[in-house]
Amino acid sequence: MNDKLHIAMLGHKRIPSREGGVEIVVEELSTRMVKAGNSVTCFNRSGHHISGKEFDEKTLKTYKGVNIKSVCTINCKGLAAMTSSFFAAIHAAFGKFEVVHFHAEGPCAMLWLPKLFGKRCIATIHGLDWQRAKWGGFASKYIKFGEKTAAKHADEIIVLSQGVRKYFKDAYNRDTVFIPNGVSKPVTVLPEYIKENFGLDKDNYILFLGRIVPEKGLVYLINAFKQVKTDKKLVIAGGSSDTDAFMNELKELAKGDDRIIFTGFVQGKPLEELYSNAYVYTLPSDLEGMPLSLLEAMSYGNCCLVSDIDECAEVVEDKALIFKKSDTQDLRKKLQFACDNSDEVKKYKQQASDFICNKYSWDDVAAKTLNLYENKK
Repeated sequence: MNDKLHIAMLGHKRIPSREGGVEIVVEELSTRMVKAGNSVTCFNRSGHHISGKEFDEKTLKTYKGVNIKSVCTINCKGLAAMTSSFFAAIHAAFGKFEVVHFHAEGPCAMLWLPKLFGKRCIATIHGLDWQRAKWGGFASKYIKFGEKTAAKHADEIIVLSQGVRKYFKDAYNRDTVFIPNGVSKPVTVLPEYIKENFGLDKDNYILFLGRIVPEKGLVYLINAFKQVKTDKKLVIAGGSSDTDAFMNELKELAKGDDRIIFTGFVQGKPLEELYSNAYVYTLPSDLEGMPLSLLEAMSYGNCCLVSDIDECAEVVEDKALIFKKSDTQDLRKKLQFACDNSDEVKKYKQQASDFICNKYSWDDVAAKTLNLYENKK
């Protein structure tokens, strides 16, 4: 290969964006690969931000040296990812790219096309997406087809957890490469916007921050928190992702407890303030790929409370509180313990940031991924 690689990335919604973990990964990788002297083109979806057009930003042609191409997208549930990855794969197949990097299982359904044109095709499996509760029968089958296509045709498959690595070996006898996500050390900030808009102050709230989807365990969280004796608030920060009905269900469930606050989608300063000032960050998920929000929360020095699924337990090791997945009463007990034991919470806070930032580095992730592009192990 040439010293300068021409790389295409697809499967994300758009960059720059915090619509999901995939978008953060694509931005972090693509910008670092450009800094390393490569040419990167990211194929963005056209259409509106998933949390509403009020979050739309100006359409860019470049971002931090990354070429941005918007592709045709049918903006309705189940078709947006399918159509955008279809047209992106066509562009990638006919474009002057040596490497085409597919992100997420569904978009991998089109991986065979650039492969047919001699491109080196890499797939990152961000999670077993066909298991997600928001997808119906056809969408779930299409995503599973994407998974099978990646297993058969990808030159290399990147996985973010050992559990998914084992799954591909068991299901397809396919070897994969474990490259987890990274994180950068942030600067903590004072609670200004969140104090003015939501009445939140340092250490007076428990935070969930992520997409509002069923597999994140938010029903357990609300039911558990309603039984906790505390003056602290529960903040649920995030936008719905094709799941407005589920958001309404959660708000109905939270009725009658004025300690529970829904902020909607957050980014920029409000997001930084929420991470910086939480008493506890919680991620009660049933299903994850590798939760970037958890890495970010720990990087801000948060005491974290997570479910015992492998994808969370592998990240936190013994540096966080853990409860039994799907167990509302165990979650309630751990929340109550945290509220009643500020010294224990402080202990977890003091070790979280250095631990996670030393363990996971975006620079390392980018270097290892570039090695795969260049067929180096």
